[in-house]
Amino acid sequence: MTTTASAAPVSLADGLVLREARPQDLDRIGALLTARGEPADALDHRLVAEDPDAGWSSCAVVVDGDRVVSTATLLDESLRVGGVQLPAGQVELVATDKEYEGRGLVRALMGWAHARSAARGHVVQAMIGIPYFYRLFGYEYAIDMPQALALRTPPPGAGAPALRAAGPADIPAMAALQDAAQERFDVAMPHSAACWRWLLEHEASALWVLERAGAVVATGRTTPPDGGVLLAEAAARDEEAARQLLRGVAALAPEGPVRVVDRPGTVTSAAWREFLEHEPREQAEQYYVRVPDVAVLLDRLRPLLWQRLTAAGADPGDRDIVVSTFGAHYRIPVRAEGLGAVVTGGPMQGPRAVGGAGVAPDQLPALLFGPHGLAGLTRLRPDVYAAREELFRTLFPPLTADVLSFYLPF
Repeated sequence: MTTTASAAPVSLADGLVLREARPQDLDRIGALLTARGEPADALDHRLVAEDPDAGWSSCAVVVDGDRVVSTATLLDESLRVGGVQLPAGQVELVATDKEYEGRGLVRALMGWAHARSAARGHVVQAMIGIPYFYRLFGYEYAIDMPQALALRTPPPGAGAPALRAAGPADIPAMAALQDAAQERFDVAMPHSAACWRWLLEHEASALWVLERAGAVVATGRTTPPDGGVLLAEAAARDEEAARQLLRGVAALAPEGPVRVVDRPGTVTSAAWREFLEHEPREQAEQYYVRVPDVAVLLDRLRPLLWQRLTAAGADPGDRDIVVSTFGAHYRIPVRAEGLGAVVTGGPMQGPRAVGGAGVAPDQLPALLFGPHGLAGLTRLRPDVYAAREELFRTLFPPLTADVLSFYLPF
Protein backbone atom coordinates (compact mmCIF):
# COMPACT_ATOMS: atom_id res chain seq x y z
CA MET A 1 0.00 0.00 0.00
CA THR A 2 1.24 3.48 -0.84
CA THR A 3 1.69 5.55 2.30
CA THR A 4 2.37 9.26 2.17
CA ALA A 5 1.92 11.72 5.01
CA SER A 6 -1.08 13.96 4.44
CA ALA A 7 -0.20 17.54 3.58
CA ALA A 8 -1.96 20.31 5.43
CA PRO A 9 -4.85 21.98 3.57
CA VAL A 10 -3.79 25.00 1.50
CA SER A 11 -5.85 28.18 1.40
CA LEU A 12 -6.35 29.59 -2.08
CA ALA A 13 -7.92 32.82 -3.29
CA ASP A 14 -11.61 33.56 -2.74
CA GLY A 15 -11.89 31.26 0.26
CA LEU A 16 -11.14 28.08 -1.71
CA VAL A 17 -9.15 25.30 -0.04
CA LEU A 18 -6.96 22.61 -1.61
CA ARG A 19 -6.74 19.43 0.44
CA GLU A 20 -6.47 15.67 0.24
CA ALA A 21 -9.75 14.05 -0.72
CA ARG A 22 -11.85 12.26 1.90
CA PRO A 23 -14.42 9.44 1.71
CA GLN A 24 -17.26 11.90 2.21
CA ASP A 25 -16.15 13.66 -1.00
CA LEU A 26 -16.77 10.56 -3.13
CA ASP A 27 -20.17 11.47 -4.56
CA ARG A 28 -19.25 15.12 -5.14
CA ILE A 29 -16.03 14.16 -6.95
CA GLY A 30 -17.97 11.65 -9.02
CA ALA A 31 -20.56 14.27 -9.97
CA LEU A 32 -17.83 16.71 -11.05
CA LEU A 33 -16.00 14.08 -13.12
CA THR A 34 -19.25 13.04 -14.77
CA ALA A 35 -20.21 16.63 -15.57
CA ARG A 36 -16.82 17.54 -17.05
CA GLY A 37 -15.83 14.17 -18.54
CA GLU A 38 -17.54 10.82 -18.88
CA PRO A 39 -19.96 9.03 -16.54
CA ALA A 40 -17.45 6.16 -16.31
CA ASP A 41 -14.91 8.53 -14.74
CA ALA A 42 -16.82 8.50 -11.45
CA LEU A 43 -16.44 4.73 -11.22
CA ASP A 44 -12.75 4.96 -12.12
CA HIS A 45 -12.16 7.46 -9.34
CA ARG A 46 -13.91 5.22 -6.84
CA LEU A 47 -11.80 2.25 -7.93
CA VAL A 48 -8.61 4.24 -7.26
CA ALA A 49 -9.73 5.96 -4.06
CA GLU A 50 -11.00 2.76 -2.43
CA ASP A 51 -8.10 0.57 -3.56
CA PRO A 52 -5.64 -0.49 -0.82
CA ASP A 53 -2.65 0.20 -3.12
CA ALA A 54 -3.76 3.74 -3.97
CA GLY A 55 -6.35 5.10 -1.56
CA TRP A 56 -7.58 8.55 -0.73
CA SER A 57 -4.04 9.94 -0.44
CA SER A 58 -3.87 9.61 -4.24
CA CYS A 59 -6.55 12.24 -4.79
CA ALA A 60 -6.82 15.95 -4.02
CA VAL A 61 -9.70 18.37 -4.30
CA VAL A 62 -10.30 22.09 -4.25
CA VAL A 63 -13.41 22.88 -2.25
CA ASP A 64 -15.63 25.91 -1.90
CA GLY A 65 -17.26 25.16 1.43
CA ASP A 66 -18.70 21.68 0.94
CA ARG A 67 -18.63 21.93 -2.85
CA VAL A 68 -15.87 20.09 -4.77
CA VAL A 69 -14.91 22.43 -7.61
CA SER A 70 -11.69 20.84 -8.90
CA THR A 71 -9.90 17.52 -8.52
CA ALA A 72 -6.88 15.48 -9.66
CA THR A 73 -5.57 11.99 -8.95
CA LEU A 74 -1.98 10.69 -8.87
CA LEU A 75 -1.26 7.09 -9.88
CA ASP A 76 1.90 5.12 -9.06
CA GLU A 77 3.69 3.70 -12.10
CA SER A 78 7.03 2.14 -12.99
CA LEU A 79 8.86 3.15 -16.16
CA ARG A 80 11.60 0.80 -17.34
CA VAL A 81 14.49 2.12 -19.44
CA GLY A 82 16.78 -0.70 -20.48
CA GLY A 83 17.24 -2.63 -17.25
CA VAL A 84 16.64 0.39 -14.99
CA GLN A 85 13.30 0.70 -13.20
CA LEU A 86 12.22 4.28 -12.59
CA PRO A 87 9.47 4.99 -10.02
CA ALA A 88 7.00 7.21 -11.86
CA GLY A 89 3.77 9.08 -11.33
CA GLN A 90 0.84 9.67 -13.66
CA VAL A 91 -1.79 12.38 -13.12
CA GLU A 92 -5.31 11.42 -14.17
CA LEU A 93 -8.95 12.33 -13.55
CA VAL A 94 -8.37 16.08 -13.68
CA ALA A 95 -11.53 18.18 -13.75
CA THR A 96 -12.68 21.68 -12.79
CA ASP A 97 -16.19 23.02 -12.40
CA LYS A 98 -16.92 25.31 -15.34
CA GLU A 99 -17.80 28.20 -13.03
CA TYR A 100 -14.34 28.02 -11.46
CA GLU A 101 -12.19 27.82 -14.57
CA GLY A 102 -9.44 30.38 -15.10
CA ARG A 103 -8.55 30.67 -11.40
CA GLY A 104 -5.39 28.55 -11.47
CA LEU A 105 -6.98 25.56 -9.73
CA VAL A 106 -5.44 22.99 -12.07
CA ARG A 107 -2.05 24.63 -11.58
CA ALA A 108 -2.47 24.33 -7.82
CA LEU A 109 -3.55 20.68 -8.12
CA MET A 110 -0.64 19.85 -10.42
CA GLY A 111 1.67 21.39 -7.82
CA TRP A 112 0.09 19.13 -5.21
CA ALA A 113 0.44 16.09 -7.50
CA HIS A 114 4.10 16.80 -8.22
CA ALA A 115 4.90 17.31 -4.53
CA ARG A 116 3.07 14.10 -3.65
CA SER A 117 4.88 12.33 -6.51
CA ALA A 118 8.25 13.46 -5.15
CA ALA A 119 7.30 12.30 -1.66
CA ARG A 120 6.55 8.87 -3.09
CA GLY A 121 10.01 8.69 -4.62
CA HIS A 122 8.98 9.16 -8.23
CA VAL A 123 11.80 10.44 -10.43
CA VAL A 124 9.67 11.06 -13.52
CA GLN A 125 6.03 11.63 -14.45
CA ALA A 126 4.28 10.42 -17.60
CA MET A 127 0.75 11.14 -18.77
CA ILE A 128 -1.79 11.46 -21.56
CA GLY A 129 -3.21 14.95 -21.79
CA ILE A 130 -4.83 17.78 -23.68
CA PRO A 131 -2.54 18.99 -26.51
CA TYR A 132 -0.10 21.64 -25.28
CA PHE A 133 -1.92 22.30 -21.98
CA TYR A 134 0.33 20.23 -19.74
CA ARG A 135 3.46 21.80 -21.16
CA LEU A 136 2.46 24.70 -18.93
CA PHE A 137 3.28 22.46 -15.95
CA GLY A 138 6.68 21.19 -17.04
CA TYR A 139 5.63 18.29 -19.27
CA GLU A 140 7.07 17.77 -22.73
CA TYR A 141 6.19 15.41 -25.56
CA ALA A 142 8.65 12.53 -25.57
CA ILE A 143 7.33 9.01 -26.27
CA ASP A 144 5.56 8.08 -29.50
CA MET A 145 2.13 6.48 -29.26
CA PRO A 146 1.57 3.49 -31.55
CA GLN A 147 -0.81 3.72 -34.49
CA ALA A 148 -4.35 2.37 -34.53
CA LEU A 149 -4.75 0.67 -37.92
CA ALA A 150 -7.94 -0.33 -39.70
CA LEU A 151 -8.71 -4.03 -39.98
CA ARG A 152 -8.96 -4.90 -43.66
CA THR A 153 -10.25 -8.45 -43.22
CA PRO A 154 -10.32 -10.83 -40.23
CA PRO A 155 -7.97 -13.81 -40.26
CA PRO A 156 -9.61 -16.91 -41.75
CA GLY A 157 -10.62 -19.80 -39.54
CA ALA A 158 -13.36 -22.23 -38.66
CA GLY A 159 -15.41 -22.13 -35.50
CA ALA A 160 -15.62 -19.49 -32.81
CA PRO A 161 -12.31 -18.62 -31.06
CA ALA A 162 -12.22 -19.41 -27.33
CA LEU A 163 -12.39 -15.73 -26.42
CA ARG A 164 -13.89 -14.75 -23.09
CA ALA A 165 -13.99 -11.81 -20.71
CA ALA A 166 -11.06 -11.79 -18.32
CA GLY A 167 -11.47 -12.27 -14.59
CA PRO A 168 -9.25 -11.73 -11.53
CA ALA A 169 -7.75 -15.21 -11.86
CA ASP A 170 -6.45 -14.29 -15.33
CA ILE A 171 -4.32 -11.34 -14.14
CA PRO A 172 -1.06 -13.33 -13.70
CA ALA A 173 -1.36 -14.83 -17.19
CA MET A 174 -2.24 -11.47 -18.79
CA ALA A 175 0.63 -9.74 -16.99
CA ALA A 176 3.06 -12.47 -18.13
CA LEU A 177 1.98 -12.07 -21.76
CA GLN A 178 2.41 -8.30 -21.51
CA ASP A 179 5.85 -8.69 -19.91
CA ALA A 180 6.90 -10.91 -22.81
CA ALA A 181 5.57 -8.38 -25.34
CA GLN A 182 7.34 -5.47 -23.63
CA GLU A 183 10.72 -7.22 -23.34
CA ARG A 184 11.74 -6.13 -26.84
CA PHE A 185 11.14 -2.43 -26.15
CA ASP A 186 13.84 -0.13 -24.79
CA VAL A 187 11.28 1.82 -22.73
CA ALA A 188 8.25 0.16 -21.18
CA MET A 189 5.55 1.03 -18.67
CA PRO A 190 3.50 -2.01 -17.58
CA HIS A 191 0.19 -1.99 -15.74
CA SER A 192 0.60 -1.93 -11.98
CA ALA A 193 -1.04 -4.66 -9.92
CA ALA A 194 -3.68 -2.14 -8.85
CA CYS A 195 -4.35 -1.03 -12.42
CA TRP A 196 -5.03 -4.61 -13.49
CA ARG A 197 -7.75 -4.78 -10.83
CA TRP A 198 -9.26 -1.47 -11.91
CA LEU A 199 -9.31 -2.46 -15.58
CA LEU A 200 -11.41 -5.51 -14.78
CA GLU A 201 -14.10 -3.28 -13.31
CA HIS A 202 -14.04 -0.02 -15.21
CA GLU A 203 -16.50 0.60 -18.04
CA ALA A 204 -14.48 2.43 -20.70
CA SER A 205 -12.77 -0.75 -21.89
CA ALA A 206 -12.88 -4.52 -21.46
CA LEU A 207 -10.15 -7.13 -21.02
CA TRP A 208 -10.30 -10.38 -22.98
CA VAL A 209 -8.35 -13.62 -22.94
CA LEU A 210 -8.04 -16.43 -25.44
CA GLU A 211 -7.57 -19.96 -24.15
CA ARG A 212 -5.97 -23.04 -25.66
CA ALA A 213 -6.10 -26.35 -23.79
CA GLY A 214 -7.15 -24.49 -20.66
CA ALA A 215 -4.24 -22.01 -20.74
CA VAL A 216 -4.41 -18.30 -21.57
CA VAL A 217 -2.41 -17.77 -24.78
CA ALA A 218 -3.52 -14.26 -25.82
CA THR A 219 -5.05 -11.16 -24.32
CA GLY A 220 -6.31 -7.78 -25.47
CA ARG A 221 -8.27 -4.74 -24.37
CA THR A 222 -11.21 -3.37 -26.33
CA THR A 223 -13.45 -0.34 -26.27
CA PRO A 224 -17.22 -0.90 -26.12
CA PRO A 225 -18.52 -2.05 -29.56
CA ASP A 226 -20.64 1.03 -30.19
CA GLY A 227 -20.42 1.51 -33.95
CA GLY A 228 -17.09 -0.32 -34.08
CA VAL A 229 -14.38 -1.54 -31.76
CA LEU A 230 -10.75 -0.73 -30.95
CA LEU A 231 -8.35 -3.52 -29.95
CA ALA A 232 -5.36 -2.36 -27.92
CA GLU A 233 -2.70 -3.87 -25.65
CA ALA A 234 -2.83 -7.16 -27.57
CA ALA A 235 -0.28 -9.81 -26.60
CA ALA A 236 -0.04 -13.45 -27.65
CA ARG A 237 2.13 -16.49 -27.06
CA ASP A 238 2.39 -17.27 -30.78
CA GLU A 239 1.09 -16.08 -34.14
CA GLU A 240 -1.76 -18.58 -34.27
CA ALA A 241 -3.03 -17.31 -30.92
CA ALA A 242 -2.69 -13.74 -32.19
CA ARG A 243 -4.78 -14.48 -35.28
CA GLN A 244 -7.45 -16.22 -33.19
CA LEU A 245 -7.57 -13.22 -30.86
CA LEU A 246 -8.07 -10.84 -33.77
CA ARG A 247 -10.77 -13.03 -35.26
CA GLY A 248 -12.58 -13.18 -31.93
CA VAL A 249 -12.45 -9.43 -31.44
CA ALA A 250 -13.68 -8.80 -34.99
CA ALA A 251 -16.73 -10.94 -34.14
CA LEU A 252 -17.59 -8.50 -31.32
CA ALA A 253 -18.38 -5.84 -33.95
CA PRO A 254 -19.67 -7.73 -37.01
CA GLU A 255 -20.78 -4.48 -38.65
CA GLY A 256 -17.35 -2.91 -38.06
CA PRO A 257 -15.24 -0.92 -38.28
CA VAL A 258 -12.47 -2.56 -36.27
CA ARG A 259 -9.23 -0.73 -35.48
CA VAL A 260 -6.16 -2.42 -34.07
CA VAL A 261 -3.29 -0.80 -32.16
CA ASP A 262 -0.04 -2.04 -33.69
CA ARG A 263 2.88 -2.86 -31.38
CA PRO A 264 5.79 -3.12 -33.83
CA GLY A 265 8.12 -6.04 -33.34
CA THR A 266 5.72 -8.10 -31.24
CA VAL A 267 4.10 -11.45 -32.01
CA THR A 268 0.75 -9.79 -32.70
CA SER A 269 2.24 -7.23 -35.08
CA ALA A 270 3.90 -9.96 -37.15
CA ALA A 271 0.78 -12.11 -37.19
CA TRP A 272 -1.55 -9.33 -38.27
CA ARG A 273 0.49 -7.54 -40.91
CA GLU A 274 -1.47 -8.89 -43.89
CA PHE A 275 -4.84 -8.15 -42.30
CA LEU A 276 -4.32 -4.45 -41.44
CA GLU A 277 -4.25 -1.27 -43.50
CA HIS A 278 -0.79 0.20 -43.02
CA GLU A 279 -0.90 3.93 -43.69
CA PRO A 280 1.64 6.69 -43.05
CA ARG A 281 1.07 8.57 -39.83
CA GLU A 282 -0.57 11.91 -40.54
CA GLN A 283 -0.09 13.58 -37.16
CA ALA A 284 2.35 13.19 -34.30
CA GLU A 285 0.88 11.57 -31.20
CA GLN A 286 3.02 11.32 -28.08
CA TYR A 287 2.91 10.78 -24.35
CA TYR A 288 3.93 13.63 -22.10
CA VAL A 289 6.94 13.18 -19.79
CA ARG A 290 8.10 15.47 -16.98
CA VAL A 291 11.57 15.35 -15.45
CA PRO A 292 11.43 17.08 -12.06
CA ASP A 293 15.14 16.78 -11.20
CA VAL A 294 17.61 16.17 -14.03
CA ALA A 295 20.48 15.19 -11.75
CA VAL A 296 18.42 12.64 -9.85
CA LEU A 297 17.21 11.05 -13.09
CA LEU A 298 20.65 10.96 -14.69
CA ASP A 299 22.00 9.42 -11.50
CA ARG A 300 19.41 6.63 -11.73
CA LEU A 301 20.39 6.06 -15.35
CA ARG A 302 24.15 5.82 -14.72
CA PRO A 303 24.25 1.98 -14.86
CA LEU A 304 22.44 2.05 -18.20
CA LEU A 305 24.72 4.76 -19.62
CA TRP A 306 27.77 2.76 -18.57
CA GLN A 307 26.31 -0.39 -20.11
CA ARG A 308 25.76 1.43 -23.40
CA LEU A 309 29.35 2.66 -23.40
CA THR A 310 30.91 -0.71 -22.63
CA ALA A 311 28.63 -2.65 -25.00
CA ALA A 312 29.62 -0.35 -27.85
CA GLY A 313 33.28 -0.36 -26.89
CA ALA A 314 33.16 3.42 -26.73
CA ASP A 315 36.05 5.24 -25.12
CA PRO A 316 34.95 8.34 -23.16
CA GLY A 317 38.58 9.30 -22.69
CA ASP A 318 39.80 10.98 -19.53
CA ARG A 319 37.19 13.73 -19.55
CA ASP A 320 33.93 13.77 -17.63
CA ILE A 321 30.66 13.40 -19.47
CA VAL A 322 28.96 16.79 -19.45
CA VAL A 323 25.36 17.50 -20.40
CA SER A 324 24.27 21.13 -20.35
CA THR A 325 20.68 22.33 -20.38
CA PHE A 326 22.18 25.81 -20.71
CA GLY A 327 20.66 27.13 -17.49
CA ALA A 328 22.50 24.35 -15.61
CA HIS A 329 24.90 21.54 -16.43
CA TYR A 330 25.44 17.99 -15.19
CA ARG A 331 28.88 16.41 -14.92
CA ILE A 332 29.26 12.61 -14.73
CA PRO A 333 32.76 11.49 -13.74
CA VAL A 334 34.24 8.62 -15.76
CA ARG A 335 36.04 5.99 -13.70
CA ALA A 336 37.59 2.65 -14.54
CA GLU A 337 34.81 0.76 -12.76
CA GLY A 338 31.91 2.88 -14.01
CA LEU A 339 30.34 6.33 -13.90
CA GLY A 340 30.48 8.41 -10.77
CA ALA A 341 27.67 10.32 -9.10
CA VAL A 342 26.22 13.23 -11.07
CA VAL A 343 27.47 16.68 -10.07
CA THR A 344 25.22 19.66 -10.80
CA GLY A 345 26.73 22.95 -11.90
CA GLY A 346 25.52 26.37 -12.95
CA PRO A 347 24.71 27.82 -16.37
CA MET A 348 26.86 26.61 -19.27
CA GLN A 349 26.18 28.18 -22.65
CA GLY A 350 29.09 26.57 -24.49
CA PRO A 351 29.35 22.85 -23.57
CA ARG A 352 31.34 22.15 -26.74
CA ALA A 353 34.35 23.80 -25.09
CA VAL A 354 34.50 21.00 -22.51
CA GLY A 355 33.60 18.20 -24.94
CA GLY A 356 30.02 18.11 -23.72
CA ALA A 357 26.51 18.07 -25.15
CA GLY A 358 23.93 20.82 -25.15
CA VAL A 359 20.29 19.85 -24.76
CA ALA A 360 17.50 22.39 -24.42
CA PRO A 361 15.58 21.52 -21.23
CA ASP A 362 12.33 20.99 -23.10
CA GLN A 363 14.08 18.35 -25.24
CA LEU A 364 15.59 16.36 -22.39
CA PRO A 365 12.60 13.97 -21.98
CA ALA A 366 12.71 13.24 -25.72
CA LEU A 367 16.47 12.59 -25.49
CA LEU A 368 16.13 10.16 -22.57
CA PHE A 369 12.94 8.33 -23.58
CA GLY A 370 12.14 9.12 -27.21
CA PRO A 371 12.58 7.64 -30.69
CA HIS A 372 15.10 10.13 -32.09
CA GLY A 373 18.14 9.90 -29.83
CA LEU A 374 20.80 12.56 -29.87
CA ALA A 375 21.47 12.14 -33.60
CA GLY A 376 17.84 12.62 -34.57
CA LEU A 377 17.23 15.54 -32.23
CA THR A 378 20.39 17.22 -33.51
CA ARG A 379 18.89 17.16 -37.00
CA LEU A 380 15.62 18.62 -35.72
CA ARG A 381 16.75 21.13 -33.11
CA PRO A 382 19.55 23.71 -33.25
CA ASP A 383 19.70 23.65 -29.43
CA VAL A 384 20.56 19.94 -29.22
CA TYR A 385 24.16 19.11 -30.18
CA ALA A 386 27.35 17.44 -28.97
CA ALA A 387 31.07 18.04 -29.33
CA ARG A 388 31.94 14.33 -29.18
CA GLU A 389 29.14 13.12 -31.41
CA GLU A 390 30.01 9.43 -31.49
CA LEU A 391 30.24 9.26 -27.70
CA PHE A 392 26.95 11.04 -27.08
CA ARG A 393 25.13 9.11 -29.78
CA THR A 394 26.19 5.96 -27.95
CA LEU A 395 25.01 7.36 -24.62
CA PHE A 396 21.66 8.55 -26.00
CA PRO A 397 20.46 6.32 -28.86
CA PRO A 398 16.96 6.22 -30.41
CA LEU A 399 14.62 4.19 -28.21
CA THR A 400 11.57 2.08 -28.88
CA ALA A 401 8.77 2.34 -26.32
CA ASP A 402 5.58 0.63 -25.20
CA VAL A 403 3.31 2.24 -22.60
CA LEU A 404 0.33 0.60 -20.93
CA SER A 405 -1.85 3.21 -19.23
CA PHE A 406 -5.11 3.22 -17.29
CA TYR A 407 -6.80 5.16 -20.12
CA LEU A 408 -6.33 4.31 -23.78
CA PRO A 409 -4.99 7.29 -25.76
CA PHE A 410 -6.99 6.42 -28.88
